[in-house]
Amino acid sequence: MTASESQKVLGSSAVMAAGTVVSRLSGFARAFLITAALGLGLHADLFTIGNTIPNMLYILLAGGVFNAVLVPQLVRAMKVDQDGGEAYTNRIITLAVVFLGSVTVLLVVAAPWVMQLYLNSCYDSPAMAAERDSVVAFARYCLPQVFFYGMFVLVGQVLNARGRFGPMMWAPIANNVISVAVLTAYLLVYGRASAAEQHGAFTGGQEALLGIGATLGIAVQLLVLLPYLRAAGVTWRPRFDFRGTGLSHTLRLGLWTVLFVVVNQIAYTVVVRLASGGTGCGSSSTGTGYTVYSTTFLIVMVPHSVITVSLATAILPRLAARASEGDLAGLATSLSGTLRTALAVIIPFAALMPVIARDVANTVAFAAAREHYELFVLSLALFGPAIALFTVHYLMLRGFYALEQTRRVFWIQCAVAATNIVVALVLVARTDPAHTSPALVVAYASSYAVGSVVSYSVLRRELGGLRTPTLVRFGVRMAIAVTASTAVAYAVHQLLGFLGEEPTNLVAALRALLVTGADVVVFLVLARLLHVREVTEVVDTVAGRLPGMRTRGSYDGH
Repeated sequence: MTASESQKVLGSSAVMAAGTVVSRLSGFARAFLITAALGLGLHADLFTIGNTIPNMLYILLAGGVFNAVLVPQLVRAMKVDQDGGEAYTNRIITLAVVFLGSVTVLLVVAAPWVMQLYLNSCYDSPAMAAERDSVVAFARYCLPQVFFYGMFVLVGQVLNARGRFGPMMWAPIANNVISVAVLTAYLLVYGRASAAEQHGAFTGGQEALLGIGATLGIAVQLLVLLPYLRAAGVTWRPRFDFRGTGLSHTLRLGLWTVLFVVVNQIAYTVVVRLASGGTGCGSSSTGTGYTVYSTTFLIVMVPHSVITVSLATAILPRLAARASEGDLAGLATSLSGTLRTALAVIIPFAALMPVIARDVANTVAFAAAREHYELFVLSLALFGPAIALFTVHYLMLRGFYALEQTRRVFWIQCAVAATNIVVALVLVARTDPAHTSPALVVAYASSYAVGSVVSYSVLRRELGGLRTPTLVRFGVRMAIAVTASTAVAYAVHQLLGFLGEEPTNLVAALRALLVTGADVVVFLVLARLLHVREVTEVVDTVAGRLPGMRTRGSYDGH
């Protein structure tokens, strides 16, 4: 990757990353309010599961195709078609509206049977009838989100293919603002759930307010993108002339991607069923379920969402162009550089998370009962390293998608999903409900340990190399810098031990910030001394966007 190309990718990534940071911060506000209003037990799980299923089903039905297959195809149509891909884009949008609209209606009607797939069998008992009714009601209110999720991602990818990367990353803020408003209204009307209510069902009014409010947020998230679509020169005109237009090629590619997603969602369905049993079938006060698992996942995914997704979204059109030109060496160089840049941020975070997990948990769970924040600690500590493994796998798949090798991606994901399912079933069966979430995190890490090794090895063979010697040298320098910075962070944390094992939320947040600050300073100094170009490039790009500062570094791909 040349210096100018690197700057373009990092520049586009910076715009998306800024939107992602703001979106994640507003998302944390939403998570805090859920904790404040509903707690961390069964009560919260009923809403969280009901509100999560639509996104899972959208991913199952169309997410893989929209996210990975369409961008290369849209870029290809823009280059090859005489109309710059306008007709192809109109047909894709028309097909999506018809498909997603029809499926969404069917899902709402079939909500009770849909939820049967995701709930632990203990919800079938008469004692859990009210709780089951609540989660089904949430599903009915929230399942229309399938349509809005799908159209949001499709419109966003159309914009990405035209080089408009920012709107898709900023739009979720609108959803989070509405969610915060709805949850605030819920607190004003119904107040915080009592200790008894945190382990029971909802009333009809509570279900309607939370469910309709959640769906409204996703709808607005889509509507925010529409003006940008027109500004990008896309005016949708429904077209139903699908034959002989190249869509069959897209759908053939999409078939393997759909199978990939099916396998992935089978694994996630097992995870949700096991997690729902952590609170629904276990101890009412100590079980860790889906709310704990998903909230810790939200926290640790911040660097992935800010850095890796932004880089991957910006680089995918370029990878597709290199693949279409037959430039496999250029594709390998671009992807290898992107991987190193992502890991330059992810690895220090992964190493630091076990050190600050207790203070982060204390801070995040400030709205819950003080004794409940312990439920987060082990899951947070384990999830940090897991994200580093996921990052490698995630970026390697972008290479396969650029090469249109969706069948190979499917078989790799079969190994990932099988590992996740087997490890999750074995560990959850052998742990008490308090450790349900940590057991699921270990299963997640195990699956992506397999995925990262397999996907990297296969893609390296396919491309004739992935600049592995450069990656190894990068890894050695990173290991030195991260080991030293994490050791300093641990020492600082120990020095601040006088603040107590269970300080107030504010003190815990302050200690986490001080420890993180020490870690970052030491890491950046060592990265500069060790000439870790990927780290200094990210720092210089960020600095160049601050008032009065300029980008100084350049990245030559070595």
